[in-house]
Amino acid sequence: MAYQETKTTGYGTRLSNSIRGIGTGFLMLLGGTVLLWWNEGRAVKTTQMLEEAQGVAVHVDDVSNADPSLNGKLIHATAFTQTKDSLSDATFGIGSVAIKLDRKVQYYQWVEHSKTETKDKIGGSKEEVTTYYYEKEWNGSPVNSQEFSDPDYQNRNFVVMNIEDQSSMAENVTFGAYKLPKDLIRSISGTVPMALSFSQEQLSEWNRDVRKVFESMAPAANNTAAVAAETPAAAEGDSAKVQAVAAAETEQIAKQEFDYVHVNGNVLYFGKNPNNPQIGDMSVTFTKVMPGEASVIAVVNGDKLQSYVAKNGKTLSVLTSGAVSMENMFENQHKSNSLMTWILRFIGLFLVVIGFKGIFGILITLLKVLPFLADIVGLGIGLICKVLGLVWSLLIIAIAWLFYRPVIAGVLLAAIVALIVFLVKKGKDNKKVEVSNV
Repeated sequence: MAYQETKTTGYGTRLSNSIRGIGTGFLMLLGGTVLLWWNEGRAVKTTQMLEEAQGVAVHVDDVSNADPSLNGKLIHATAFTQTKDSLSDATFGIGSVAIKLDRKVQYYQWVEHSKTETKDKIGGSKEEVTTYYYEKEWNGSPVNSQEFSDPDYQNRNFVVMNIEDQSSMAENVTFGAYKLPKDLIRSISGTVPMALSFSQEQLSEWNRDVRKVFESMAPAANNTAAVAAETPAAAEGDSAKVQAVAAAETEQIAKQEFDYVHVNGNVLYFGKNPNNPQIGDMSVTFTKVMPGEASVIAVVNGDKLQSYVAKNGKTLSVLTSGAVSMENMFENQHKSNSLMTWILRFIGLFLVVIGFKGIFGILITLLKVLPFLADIVGLGIGLICKVLGLVWSLLIIAIAWLFYRPVIAGVLLAAIVALIVFLVKKGKDNKKVEVSNV
């Protein structure tokens, strides 16, 4: 059965919260406005930088040898990345000569979810009923079940060891005869599984340690006789059974098979059965990025590559895996700039609308003494805030573009004026209809 909590907020408290919400609304409006303004400047400057860079970039067929005549030039080339750096994971004692080495950890845990239903009461108070439900899920970090709302699910989680994701990167990576900077090394993709090989002694040690954790924690966490029955020797302390378990473990070690440790390809699994995970199980996945073919746009500086600096101060250095032409690389950069521009525009619009709702929210709260009336007014205010947010956002975008592209800015301003005229005319028409009906 789901666990529920009920919270009642009085009318006075709601009014106080709404008053504070006005200040928050102004901050959201300001934040959205600044973001919209900054984003338009960023988009235009990035476009100008890309156009400037594309005009001076030259394609180089072969970069296997450093060419002094290329020094200071922005080049495009395709070659193979190489490194001699050996990367390692000290926690698990593995390593490889690679460009990147990543460790991703997942824990099988109880996870708390909640759903809140709100009901306005006559008189202005508010009742919130929160329903909590729990599911077993793989999670990127241990979940503290002590903070669960339902007492029946508290203290059910445990982990065999607490480790985090880890990523290491080679410092010395070459592209033909040139050394790559860190930002381009980070751009190298092509993740492949890393084959795992552990000694028999290491697997045996992990198996022994993990078994102790499961046998001590799992029965308490699950609170079931079935879990306790899985490890009768440890639970009952029967010496004969303990010896039998030890003998069986020794036999398993000889076969390189273990109850609580499993190696499958690039995954190290701690738990009894990877196909039937239980609370406390943990999987560790290892991947790496190996040297390979890549295409680069960057400035030659001696035997190194560095970012291109445009006249407006924007910088550019690009690495794409595989053989990609210079035209396609610049086209992809333009597309990325356009996509980012629209994403930030929508975020800015959202912040502005939320800001207006926070500012005008006090009007709805004042009417909460009669919930049905507040709902009607709330719909109207919500629509007004969306329209105001859209108009405000378009206005900010238009003003920002006045500094860069006056023609497009003029079109946006004309659209805003047309929208305002349309809304005013529609309002007048509605009033005429109401008067004629009377």
